[in-house]
Amino acid sequence: MLNIKKFFLFLLLILISSCSSIPQNTSNSCSIFNEKYFWYKHAKSTEKKWGTPIYVQLAIIKMESDFHWLAKPQKQKIFKVIPFKRPSSSFGYSQAVKGTWEQYKNETGNKFATRARFKDSVDFIGWYTDKTESILKISKQDAFRQYIAYHEGWGAYKDYKNNLKVIGLAKRVKNQSDKYKSQLQECQKRLNKNKYIIF
Repeated sequence: MLNIKKFFLFLLLILISSCSSIPQNTSNSCSIFNEKYFWYKHAKSTEKKWGTPIYVQLAIIKMESDFHWLAKPQKQKIFKVIPFKRPSSSFGYSQAVKGTWEQYKNETGNKFATRARFKDSVDFIGWYTDKTESILKISKQDAFRQYIAYHEGWGAYKDYKNNLKVIGLAKRVKNQSDKYKSQLQECQKRLNKNKYIIF
């Protein structure tokens, strides 16, 4: 029984890894979706379900992991040399921490969601930004403030004006979001025509 479980876990890992290579140009939404058409389907599904624009989803992932499915925070170092523990449990495309990921799974019923899968990661971002809109009254189109709430958490959001680092990151997310939005206007009509691809 144990060997069968290991075998299926191995197959699942191969399946995930085969679908999770990093796009060549992560700064261009059309280029991303030309390589990863199913990602477009998942991002569009998230937009329809939660109301979070595709370009905001992508901008958050770009900042958090640059589309690396196994991304983790760098390990801290003792005396600037000896590797120590990681500063947080952030992981995957969305860099969600364990506690918030468990909350997402419990609230959505998505019990088998994994942070290393793009489909689950964009759904998590949709869920999180939806809660941010509800709790903090921040529009889902507002990439700047949505990212601050995403990075700092709902409770710490009110203190962000004293955090120049997170403000700088949020400006980059806003700029990238605007670029993704403009790029999508060039290719979204074509992407929407590929309805024969089912997921």
